[in-house]
Amino acid sequence: MSETAVKAPGVPDANRWKALVFIALAQLMVVLDATIVNIALPSAQQDLGISDGNRQWVVTAYALAFGGLLLFGGRIADLWGRKRAFVVGLAGFALASALGGAATNEAMMFGARALQGVFGALLAPAALSLLAVMFTDAKERAKAFGIYGAIAGGGGAVGLILGGFLTEYLDWRWTFYVNIPFAVVAAAGAWFVIREPEGGRNRSPLDIPGVVLSTLGLVALVYGFTRAESEGWSDSVTITMFVASAVLLATFVFVESRVKAPLLPLRVITERNRGGVYLSLGLAIIAMFGLFLFLTYYLQVVKGYSPVKTGFAFLPMIVGMITGSTQIGTRLMTRVAPRLLMGPGFLVAAVGMLLLTQLEIGSSYAALLLPAMLLLGLGMGTAFMPAMSLSTQGVEPRDAGVASAMVNTSQQVGGAIGTALLNTIAASATTSYIADHIGSATSRSQQQLVQLEGQVQGYTSAIWFAVGILVVAAAIALTLVNAGRPDMSAVTGAGKGAEDEVPVPVVAH
Repeated sequence: MSETAVKAPGVPDANRWKALVFIALAQLMVVLDATIVNIALPSAQQDLGISDGNRQWVVTAYALAFGGLLLFGGRIADLWGRKRAFVVGLAGFALASALGGAATNEAMMFGARALQGVFGALLAPAALSLLAVMFTDAKERAKAFGIYGAIAGGGGAVGLILGGFLTEYLDWRWTFYVNIPFAVVAAAGAWFVIREPEGGRNRSPLDIPGVVLSTLGLVALVYGFTRAESEGWSDSVTITMFVASAVLLATFVFVESRVKAPLLPLRVITERNRGGVYLSLGLAIIAMFGLFLFLTYYLQVVKGYSPVKTGFAFLPMIVGMITGSTQIGTRLMTRVAPRLLMGPGFLVAAVGMLLLTQLEIGSSYAALLLPAMLLLGLGMGTAFMPAMSLSTQGVEPRDAGVASAMVNTSQQVGGAIGTALLNTIAASATTSYIADHIGSATSRSQQQLVQLEGQVQGYTSAIWFAVGILVVAAAIALTLVNAGRPDMSAVTGAGKGAEDEVPVPVVAH
């Protein structure tokens, strides 16, 4: 690293606001990538001759690599230095995106997606911990992470709009190529602007058994839930994956408690507030993933919206998240205890979700969906802000990358659980409804109506579960999280024991 790449500990970085632009740009690229690719998938499948049975691997290859390697990526960022890991992650993500855009067959596409996941797992924890150590003033930090958090939360919906435009008016390949300018600008800006505080590296030797056990355990867990969605919970491979994951992760915890330089020091996850944050955020993501999934299907299949119109339909949620994150969360974060924002925030989101249980085929967008999405965005944006600030509070700087990775890991696993669990509930309710009502449908049009009614019945049944999950997330936040309001004089330093290094969650893919 160059001489200009470090700064003295405790001194605010003069370029910190410029750095925020480039770090936020990288975050936007990663979050956009998830929903953009989903929109492009039907076109890509047709062009590349991917079978229906294999198309899930376009999403799954990324999810397995990203989810499985996050802890390793966080540890590499602590070892190499966050700036270097950030730039390497961006460069790799750009190359993998170019490969995906140029794909000529399914193997090339799956490989490109897995490579995106590998470099995403390096990029995400590096970005979070980098931003945390650059903002040392409590009020500035709240503002910076409010902006960053709004991008993290709302970027997925922006991806629906951009993905729709690119797929409809250009070509699905541009949903990959669009990452390249994002990555080049962010990497160049980071290289010249970011200066890392001294003394934050963790130069201990890599815990190879921990890397192997955690990666295999997380891959088995994510794949287990992914397979449960497509093949069912009683499928032998699904059960094998869950058993293997439980054994591997239990062994991982045992090994981490014994080795001298663990990949994941258990002190990172056993502290009461951090544990509460990881758990409540993971649960909230389960609920949110269900919402994105079912509303996208509802708007496109039931309402007949185009991909572009569907993307725009999610705009109220983006507005709510930005408002909750940058106005409510940021302004109150330094004034009230975190649980008094997290608990009520999750409950407001639950009220928005509760409105969506009233969905019918003919439901009005303006009367039902718009207020529901506004409430969801406001609640989530407000709750995420203090959760972000707590998720590495009190962690030594040498553990910051791994602690940041834990936030992403809880969300990645939450996303996999949410997609599989809620989809299973919805499919079961739909099948049951159609079986009970199809007999009374005599004409083809009546049968089609029953099919649509069955789908909506499935969505609302799953959304009821999502409401319950958000209420549980609020209860965990209110009971486990007991930290007081942030110390306004607290400084994010490079020295041992520095507090309030603040990561921001990435929406799981």
